[in-house]
Parts: sequence; structure tokens; C-alpha cells
Amino acid sequence: MKTNIVLAGLSFLLVYCGKKQNVVAQVTPVSISYARSTADFPNPERGFYRFSSTKASQPVALRRDQLDEWKKETLAEGGNYKVFSTLIFRYYELDIFKDQSLTPAFLATVTNDFKTVREAGFKMIPRFTYTLTQKAGNCPEGFICPPYGDAPKTIVLQHIAELKSVLQANADVIAAVQMGFIGVWGEQYYTDYFGDASQNTTTQKLTDANWQDRIDVLRALLDAVPKDRMIQVRYPQIKQRYVYGIKAGVNAAAMTPEEAFSETDKARIGYHNDCFMASTNDYGTYEDYGNSSSPRQDANTVLREFKRNDSRYVVVGGETCSDDYSPQNDCEPNGRVQTEMRELHYSFLNCAYNNKVNDDWQTGGCMDNIRKNLGYRFVLKTGSFPPAAKSGSAINFKLEIENEGYASPYNKRPVILVLRNKADGQEQKIELATDVRKWYTGSVSLNPEVTIPADVKKGSYDLFLFLPDQSASISSRPEYAIRLANDKVWEPVTGYNKLNTVLEVE
Repeated sequence: MKTNIVLAGLSFLLVYCGKKQNVVAQVTPVSISYARSTADFPNPERGFYRFSSTKASQPVALRRDQLDEWKKETLAEGGNYKVFSTLIFRYYELDIFKDQSLTPAFLATVTNDFKTVREAGFKMIPRFTYTLTQKAGNCPEGFICPPYGDAPKTIVLQHIAELKSVLQANADVIAAVQMGFIGVWGEQYYTDYFGDASQNTTTQKLTDANWQDRIDVLRALLDAVPKDRMIQVRYPQIKQRYVYGIKAGVNAAAMTPEEAFSETDKARIGYHNDCFMASTNDYGTYEDYGNSSSPRQDANTVLREFKRNDSRYVVVGGETCSDDYSPQNDCEPNGRVQTEMRELHYSFLNCAYNNKVNDDWQTGGCMDNIRKNLGYRFVLKTGSFPPAAKSGSAINFKLEIENEGYASPYNKRPVILVLRNKADGQEQKIELATDVRKWYTGSVSLNPEVTIPADVKKGSYDLFLFLPDQSASISSRPEYAIRLANDKVWEPVTGYNKLNTVLEVE
């Protein structure tokens, strides 16, 4: 039975379901239009990251004062532009551990760095490698020759196992982990032990055994890092061969929306491109490196398409490395740098390298857009809210949001409706049934039904949207909450976003 009652402009719809009765208040909603902000500002887990490195043989700890300076809008190292930063990339060069275990002192160094990062309100992108040094010589490539100086698989797997407890304990301030370990710079290419596909060898491809060794390292790293964090690999074919097997072709399928964010290995493998927009195939990024029964060959078109589709659901970042690919790596309309970032869903880039490329974006007029649109950028467009409700009743409200960024967030975080009593400041928090990782580029509509807790007392309540970090250790810290790109919305003390409406609880 349904009964409609109109009383003083307020109607209630009584819906019976078994023995349970829910009351949904149906009132004339309050409609609000929000002013879009054109400002750049910091937001967690996105934007231009700051670069740092340390050697195990000569450890240099992260400094809190340096991180505090980088939180401000400051000049990029060696660049002609300024950035806000909430991310720090950290190289750990394991130069003295190529044939031995990691020491407790080294593990303590890494732990202390994470502590400094947490205190400063940053997150880290760590990469472990054995050498950052390219040795020139009399070899086909000339500028870099073997032996390269990395470590064998047995040592790599041992080190990953030894790092596991540190990575697990500090996952709250890890944005993503880069695969590393193999080859110079940890880029899985110039390597003494995992198959050298460079011109310095006669084969110039990878064998089945080479692929299996790389798969074993990636599997160990996926196990060492908590399941709610992603691993970035240098080449898209590494993910294909890991997921579908060593014989998988470059036309292997990208992830589907149903597979995304499921915490399976497939859903956790993202990408870092250390030569973004450097050449037609980004210096071998989009190359088929063959296997024991197939040759190395170009796969630029098909691998780009794979990454374009797959990257919508995983973390993507990297750095530029050469300005030789101009004008393609310049601003539109002569170049296509913003188009590339949007198509491949970039969340972060290095602001220290290569600034011959990055500086062109400043002089070309697109750096301001890139600074704001790396990762996510959520703009409230309109809202529709009931003006009143009873405690214990369910209400509906609606928000229209535009994600102007190149990507959605890649780490899980709650979305919370906050009710704050205007008289005494007491707050009620109600988590919404939505996944911010699926707020993809473009329009996002939220139309949740929420129940006002029965113990909420009568009064007037300001409404806020709160997108805090998922980790309890930092969830109350405003610098880890997402700020919406609207004027007169951000509350910096709490990390809340004002919805600029009042709910009367009766």
C-alpha cells in the first residue's frame, strides 16, 4: 500500500519491505551551482614529483626541511617553471649489496626515510636498483657498455624478501612501487643477468628464460608490496608476458572495467615511462622483444593501443628524457603532449628531468594546464540537496562532478558526507557507496541514498564532502585529503570540501 501525504510542502513516501520500514523524505530540493577554480594547488598522489636518490655505500637521508620547501610552489630543479609537489621519487642504489644480504642498518635507513615522508605529508615512489652508472666503452652502443653492474636473480629475490616487512609497514605513504632491480637505472634493459636486448649483443632480444626471470622478480615484488598498492613496470610487454605467459603476443587484451581495482596481479601492474615522448616508440618502450621462438620487432601501434586501454585502470607516470622528438613533444597545436598524457592517463611526472623538454611546455604555454591536470582534478558542477530530514530517515542528494584530469585516483580512498552541527560543531560522518578510482576523466554523477543516523540531534547542519586517505595512520590529516577544484569550498584545517548548503535535522 502506498499513501501520499502533502503537509506544509513536505511529503513522505512510506515503502514497506517485509517487516522493515524505511522513510525517505521527499522535499523540494535546494539546487546549487559551484564556481570552478582555475588555481593550481597540491593534491595527494598526483602532479610533478621531486627526484631524490641515495647510495647504500654512502647513505644520505631525506631531509624534512627540504620536503617542507617542496610542498610550496617552488622552482623545478633545473627548470623554468614552478610546481607544487606531494610526491617524492626515491632511488635506492644497492651498490654494495650485489652479492650479499641487506643489512639492518640499510633497512633502518629506508624506514627512517618513510618516517620523514610521513611527517612531511608526502608519499613516496621508491625504486631499488644496483647501479645508476652508465659506462662508456668500445661496444656497439658506445655510450653504455657491459658489464652493466646489476645483480643476479637469486640476490634480487633475496633483497625483495628482506624489504617486504619495510614495504608492508610503510604502505600508507607509498603511492606506488616501481619494479626496478633489473639493469642500469632499474629499467629492465641494460642487464648482465636478465637478458640484454640491446645492440651490445648479437641476439638483441629476450629468450623464454629471460622472460621467466623477469616474471619471477615481478611476482616476488607483487607479493612483497601490500595488495592495495600497484607496481609500475617499464615496458607494457612485461605486463602482457606476466599476465598471459611468455608466448603471449602484443595483441593481448587490456583490462576490462570488471577486472579493474580487484587487487589481482593483473589489476596491480601499472606503468612508468622513463622516456615519455622521446621518439616514435619512446626509445623502445613500445617494442616487441621476442622470445625463444620469435624475433624482436616493432610493435609501436599495437602496444600503444594496449597501454592506452589498460592504463585507464592503473597508475601511470614517468619522466621525459630527450628533446629530439620536437615538435611532437611540444604543446598543441604543433605538438601533442597534452593529448598523449590524456590518452595514456598520466598521474605524475619528474620535474627534475629532462627539463629541456619540460621547459618547452612553459614557454609554449601549456605547462599551467599540465600542472593542474596530471592525475585527477575534480570540479563540482552542481548539487541538489533536501533542505530537511528526520534523524533515522534516508535522504537522496545529487552531485555533478567533472574530472578534468588525465586520470582517476589509482589508490582506494573513502568518500564521506560530513554533517557538522552549526551550534556546537559536532560532526557525523557517513561513507558513500562510490569508488573514487572509477571517477574517470569526464562527467561523474553521484546520487546516493544515505541514512541520517538515529542519534543525530535536531539542529542545522553544514554539509561537506571529505575524501581522506584510506590508511588510518594518516586519514585525519588534511594534506592527504583530496581538494576539489572550486572556489570557496576547501577547508584547509580539516581537508573537507564545503557543499555550501545546510540540512535541517528535525
